[in-house]
Parts: sequence; C-alpha cells; structure tokens
Amino acid sequence: MSKTIAATIDINSLTRRDSFISILIIGLLFFIFGFVSWVNSILIPYFRIACELTNFESYLVTFAFYISYFIMSVPSSYLLKKVGFKKGMMAGFWVMATGAFIFVPAALTRTYEVFLLGLFTIGAGLAVLQTAANPYITVLGPKESAARRISIMGICNKGAGILAPILFAAVVLKATDNDLFRELGTMNEMAKNAALDELIRRVILPYTCVGAVLFFLGLMVRYSPLPEINTEEETAEVATANHAKKNIFQFPHLILGALGIFLHVGTQVIAIDTIIGYANSMQIDLMEAKVFPSYTLFATICGYILGITFIPKYITQVNALRACTVLGTFLTILIIYAHGQVTLFNHTTDVSIWFVVLLGLANSLVWAGLWPLALDGLGRFTKLGASIMIMGLCGNAILPLFYGYFADLYNVRYAYWVLFPCYLYLAFYAFYGHKIRKWSF
Repeated sequence: MSKTIAATIDINSLTRRDSFISILIIGLLFFIFGFVSWVNSILIPYFRIACELTNFESYLVTFAFYISYFIMSVPSSYLLKKVGFKKGMMAGFWVMATGAFIFVPAALTRTYEVFLLGLFTIGAGLAVLQTAANPYITVLGPKESAARRISIMGICNKGAGILAPILFAAVVLKATDNDLFRELGTMNEMAKNAALDELIRRVILPYTCVGAVLFFLGLMVRYSPLPEINTEEETAEVATANHAKKNIFQFPHLILGALGIFLHVGTQVIAIDTIIGYANSMQIDLMEAKVFPSYTLFATICGYILGITFIPKYITQVNALRACTVLGTFLTILIIYAHGQVTLFNHTTDVSIWFVVLLGLANSLVWAGLWPLALDGLGRFTKLGASIMIMGLCGNAILPLFYGYFADLYNVRYAYWVLFPCYLYLAFYAFYGHKIRKWSF
C-alpha cells in the first residue's frame, strides 16, 4: 500500500471539529476559485479595448481559461490518486501562480495570445484544485445535505466574484479612462499605441501580487491540517451494484450529469461575463457597467442562502434543482422579449438587463444539485467521476464563443437565445435524467 493511501482517513471517522476545519479550508479554496475566475468578466471588455478585439475574439478569454479544464481534468484525477489531495492542491496553486506571472511579458508586449496562454495556465491549475475540492466537499458529510455544503462553498466563490471585478477595476482603471476610450478613434496610430500600451501594462503589478499569493497558498494548503479522505472505499450495497462495472461510461447518470455541468457553467458564465457588454449596448459606459457582474453574483448568493436555509429540511436538493432550471428557462424568454426603461440602483436601463441579473438566482443551486446526483453510487470510481464532471467546465470555454458569434451576427440581446436549450436540458436532467442507471437505446 502506498504512503498516500495509507494516510487517508475514513470520512465517518472525522470529528465535528475536523469536518469544520476542513470545510473552512475548502471554503478558502472556493474563494480563490471565484476571485481568479470571475475577474474574467472585467478582463473581457478590458482586453477588447486594449488589444482592439471583436466580440468573438474577446470571448477567447473564457475559452482559453476554461478549455484547460477539459484537457487537465482526467490527468488531475490521476495526479490526486498518486500524491493525495494536499500535494495535488499545492501543485494546482503553483501552476496558477505560473499563469499569473505570464501576464507580465504579455503586458510588456501587448500580445493577446500570450495573455491567453497565461489564462490557460491559470485554468489548468484550477482544474487540479476543482477536481480535488468538489468531491471532497460532496462526501464530507451526509449525502442528503451535500447541496447545503456546496451552497456554502458557492457563497465563498461568488462573494469573491463580487469583489474581483470591482477591485480589478479600482486597480487598473482611472476616472479619466472614459475620455481616453472616446478619444482612441481620433488618435493617430503612434499616439493610440502608446495609450493602449500604458493601459495594458496596468495589469503587471496586480498579477505579480496574485502570483506571489498563489505560490504561498500552495505551501499553506500542503502543510494545513486538511485530512486525506478515502474516496475509494465502497459500502457493501455500492460494491454489489458496481461489481460488474469496468469503466466510468457505464454510469449514465454521471455522463448525463457532466453534460449538465457543461451547459450549466456555460449559462452561468454568459450571465456574468456578457452583462457588461449588454450594458454597453444600452449606452452605459464601462465605469458604470463594471458593477453589473456583482449584481448577478449577489443574486446567486441569495439563492445559496435560500438553499442553506431550506435544504433538506423544507425542500429536497433535487426539487431545488428543478425549480432553478425552470426559472432559468422563463428568464431567458423574458430577456429576449421584455422591453421598457427602468431606473434601479441609480441605473437607467432596459428592464431586460435585470432578468440577466436574475439568472444568478436561477443558476445558484444548479451546481449544488448536479454534483451529488451525478456522483451518487460511484464508489471507487468517485475520483475519475469527479474529473469527468470537471471536464464539463469546458462549457465555460465553448458557450460564450457561441454567444459572441451570434452577438456579432445579430446583436447582443438575441444572442441570449443560446441559453434556452441549455436550461431545457438541465430541466430534463433534474426531472428524469439523473434516475437513469443503464443505457437503453
């Protein structure tokens, strides 16, 4: 038996104190996930201006960041199996730090492709961390309350997401930048290049600091009291059900759940990362529009609080999932067809943008509902199953590109039709798909 396996701890043997400390540490990880991930919502319009990009090109930010999940998730599961959770998490943090440092040469040369390489590297490190953290928090307690624990992690994640674009804007944007953005079209080539070089180099200091913090967080997690848990052990019931299973594709509810994750994260990132561009289409400048992703994330946090309060005492996690998927379907229709000027929180906008904000509420409990349903009964396949679920995060890479394509082809409002089939599938999984235990064609 390897040292890693020998050092693992049975989940049922953890004391209440051990579980509490573990949840705190994993909560810190989810805060980091959120801060690094949701800053993309401000990076997209920032790079679009500084690197002179189309809508489609600007959404390569999300593509580069999240396609790494597809590439790295299965290797991550084997890494974690070999070295354990803590050493694997340390490696993930160090890969992320490397990605942050890549922003320095990218900014010095104003090369968009190098920025994309940095984002890909950050995403690769996150893939390792997510592959460890999501099954960890799912199995760290009773299955019936997994959605509650995931909702707590979601508050950490989205709370960081509220702060990230605001702090980034405070660090890299100036009050006079609106005048600069308006004047760019009238400048000669030399003056414009000098202005854009100065604009893009503002990311050097913050990302150098982020890289240093990520490096030290890796050391902290490695030597933290976070226990190694045993996800390989199966109950007698699960072992009997799985004895004939030879590969992960013999679990239909997992594969369908991974497709659900693909579509869910795509809808979530569209709701957050496109809302600044949608606000710009209503003649709202970047300095005002920068807060809209925070509104969407706040709506998501409200959903998490509802989940923590009512699951499983008043509503099951599967019924919460059903309610959220149906709500998302109706909100998508309202985004397309609702019209009219409203003034809310000192913003005068078309009412449809507030339905984009409310997608945060619709998306809030989908992730928490999908994970326990998809991982149910996997037993010794849990780590690999988690990596398949993490592969689904490449939906963040793919679906925003569809949105950007249709935004260029039609307009930023009708491009939200991309969300409609996604929510329909998620509703199918919530009502029926998660019950499928055998493929039948």
